[in-house]
Amino acid sequence: MRLFDRWKKLIENQTDASLPAFWDKYSKTEARIYSDILKAPDRAIEGRFKDLAAFYEAEDALFMGFLDGILSSLREPIEIEDMTEESECRLVIDVEKLYFNMRAAKAEHLYSLPEWDAVLSAERREEIAREQRKAGTVIKDKTPGRNDPCSCGSGKKYKKCCGATPA
Repeated sequence: MRLFDRWKKLIENQTDASLPAFWDKYSKTEARIYSDILKAPDRAIEGRFKDLAAFYEAEDALFMGFLDGILSSLREPIEIEDMTEESECRLVIDVEKLYFNMRAAKAEHLYSLPEWDAVLSAERREEIAREQRKAGTVIKDKTPGRNDPCSCGSGKKYKKCCGATPA
């Protein structure tokens, strides 16, 4: 079975009883990996999948979960679906995007790691947090009033154009 499929199956097979222990184990693994990465955030993480998983003391499926989670924060995309234990990995991380995504995921155990203090200033982290909150805000388009100009550009009033009820 492919590593990615093992990761998906691991998540799918969690029950209400097993889920808290699973997330605790995964969260601790994830925090350990990010703590190390943030100590030298500009370096690329490179190596075979199995060597990186062993270095971070992570089970294969949990390390695949980490890779699945960090994909949108990478400067250079990687394909993980067909990855094997022998596959080469190269992770070049955009730390600002990573912090943004951690905030979006509400992963407080990750965006509050003390290692962030040396990576991004408190002011920059707050700016990113504001950007993330703003990105999640839905702004509803204003519905035109009957006497407003029609948005299609015809020059007619909305009630006589796109807002007219068919006869």
